[in-house]
Amino acid sequence: MDTFVNALAAAGRLIFGFDPEVYLVAWTSLWVAATACVLASAAGIPLGLTVALRRFRGRGLVLLTLNTLMALPTVVVGLFFYAFLSRRGPLGALGLLYTPWGIIVGELVLALPIVANLTVSAVNGLDPRLRLTCRSLGASPRQEAWMVLREGRYAVMAAVVAGFGRVIGEVGVAMMLGGNIAGFTRTMTTAIALETSKGEFELGLALGLLLLLVALCANAVLRRLQRAPR
Repeated sequence: MDTFVNALAAAGRLIFGFDPEVYLVAWTSLWVAATACVLASAAGIPLGLTVALRRFRGRGLVLLTLNTLMALPTVVVGLFFYAFLSRRGPLGALGLLYTPWGIIVGELVLALPIVANLTVSAVNGLDPRLRLTCRSLGASPRQEAWMVLREGRYAVMAAVVAGFGRVIGEVGVAMMLGGNIAGFTRTMTTAIALETSKGEFELGLALGLLLLLVALCANAVLRRLQRAPR
């Protein structure tokens, strides 16, 4: 018990003493996850709207694929993109492996199906009379989609926050595509795994507390959006 208390005190000193290494790792995690989430939202929200509002051949297959990707282990995504981004892979010329953008590519794939699926659920949860009203007033498909998005904005924003929560705490993609390079691609999750294995429990605990704080803030925002007036 004394060991844990001492480690917790040391972790507190690292956090409140604004240790540069701790906050560099935290910043890397945050900007990588935020960038991946923004890109996933830019693709996932229109995809979710299209799937929810339109009937087209292969729609069931798209939904099945999105649902499958939601449960895909992060190490599988990391392995798949490692093969693509490695020097001998199809995308090796881009030089993304072991860079922050390599992590972003992998995390984009993790967040996109969550954002898209929850956007579909948000649209399906709206009053069906909204779409009927839009059509009766002669709204174009784009105008109809915009009105649906406005009405379901809180649920769609919750989908974005859920996507961020998915990627901020993952370790498989960050480890395999980023390489855990100090000062460059080291994220909170990969640093926790490394420092704990090295016996640097204090640093790992400090990063774990910061990661817990970020997750707590993300869930607080998600809860607030879910309780927002529709």
